[in-house]
Amino acid sequence: MKKEVLRFDMKKPPVKTKWFLQPLEWILSWPATIQHRTIIRKYRAEGLKPPYLLLCSHNAFMDFKVATKAIFPYRANYVVAIDGFIGREQLLRDIGCICKRKFTNDVTLIKHLRQVIKNGNIAVIYPEARYSLCGTTAVLPASLGKLCRLLGVPVVTLICHGHHINSPFWNLHDRGVAPTEADLTVLYTAEELKNADPDEINKKIVDAFQYDDYAWQKEKNIRVTYSGRAEGLHKVLYQCPACGTEFRMSSKGTKIFCGSCGKSWTMSECGELSADEGQTEFSHIPDWYEWERDNVRREVEAGTYSSGKLPVRVDSLPNAKKFISLGEGFMTHDMNGFTVTGTDPDGDPFEMVKPVPSLYSCHIEYEYLGKYGDCVDLNTLEDTWYVYPHDCEFSVTKMALATEELHYAYRRAEGMPCKKGLA
Repeated sequence: MKKEVLRFDMKKPPVKTKWFLQPLEWILSWPATIQHRTIIRKYRAEGLKPPYLLLCSHNAFMDFKVATKAIFPYRANYVVAIDGFIGREQLLRDIGCICKRKFTNDVTLIKHLRQVIKNGNIAVIYPEARYSLCGTTAVLPASLGKLCRLLGVPVVTLICHGHHINSPFWNLHDRGVAPTEADLTVLYTAEELKNADPDEINKKIVDAFQYDDYAWQKEKNIRVTYSGRAEGLHKVLYQCPACGTEFRMSSKGTKIFCGSCGKSWTMSECGELSADEGQTEFSHIPDWYEWERDNVRREVEAGTYSSGKLPVRVDSLPNAKKFISLGEGFMTHDMNGFTVTGTDPDGDPFEMVKPVPSLYSCHIEYEYLGKYGDCVDLNTLEDTWYVYPHDCEFSVTKMALATEELHYAYRRAEGMPCKKGLA
């Protein structure tokens, strides 16, 4: 744009939580954990004190509240995406938050994390970098092992169970699930870390991060009576397993259905799907999701994957003040990655290109802020673009799956290691 805008100061070092704000964190976190009767189990954590690295699963905002209770009474610095800072930058800085633009290689973040450890605090990271789409583990960055070795402090995981069932990413209504659970585990002491290589550390982290909220729900016999429990599920399950048609799925109440062939499924109180007529292709929601991934992978392997040229609205978030409209344009996601082009209100062209090697996954939103619908969130080190397709058939879920499968295909073609659960 012709007028220069102030960029978020990513280099400003993190601070310890202001002493007068620490009680506020506890006050805001405790009610939710009491309401949901959260059970926190701790393993190998006797005598655990800061500094250490805490790696947390990510399914809902409640993750932060449980983490605050799990580490009580100690202070922490949380890595938070830039949109979390909108309108409250100073407050988040004062409670120790560190800003990050999603899925970018940010050396500055490493410096900040080292400062956190030097300050004697807990460094909290959500390595999946987005809410889980269907209550199962998202891909983790392969850089985690090296980061753990670099920081040289205990590596701890916090895996929560039930947060997706209570408030799934595709419909954030609080379903009142109780009890929810969380497991805090010391994977490595500082001494054990000295003799572990990064690949070994990565494998142990990936193993620790294996979770499935729908399997957990079934095992615990957790019943969700909310009458709209299936509403929004079609955002994740965008392809009909009966007729194969994409982007024609809808949902309402307790049902998800195909607008092409008319087949419908009912979601039970225990989170399972059953066909209203005929065969139930997938009763377990993550199985349907992984079937979609398999189909996307076949398109990538055949070299045919493409979203086509989609009309989009683009908003920019250069700082934590507010979104800036860049205007209308077009987005293509294909075998080469993402390309977004358009013209801003001043008549100047804009463009962002994210080639396949640069992006192992991407962040998406459903009905983001209730404004313009579903979007893809693309980042550079200096800016974040929220790209909203409109007036076309599309699925941001498919784009997210394709981003991961394209990156895997690239790594295989380059003879680079491709290990399960890692990018």
